[in-house]
Amino acid sequence: MTQLDCTVTSCLYNRDCLCSRENITIGGSDARRAGETCCESFCEKGTNTLNALEHAGENVRIACNACECIHNEDCRCTAAHIGIGGGGGVCKCTETECEDFRCR
Repeated sequence: MTQLDCTVTSCLYNRDCLCSRENITIGGSDARRAGETCCESFCEKGTNTLNALEHAGENVRIACNACECIHNEDCRCTAAHIGIGGGGGVCKCTETECEDFRCR
């Protein structure tokens, strides 16, 4: 599992800059830089009736579609730590990014 910090405070799953999901998916199959990736698991607060878990954890399983990232091994993130960024005004997943994407 990967330690994940998230600054996307408008996400339903964000609890004190940690993710309350047990797993997320990083998108960006053609990504060559961080800005071309996204957190496909992003869900804007108030737009969904899902109940997010109350307890966030530091470690999350991350499926990764960013095939050109050095941390991607068999569509799984192998980085010890990553950050998901985008800030507080994010309204859709394409406004997020994996800050630790590194092109091979």
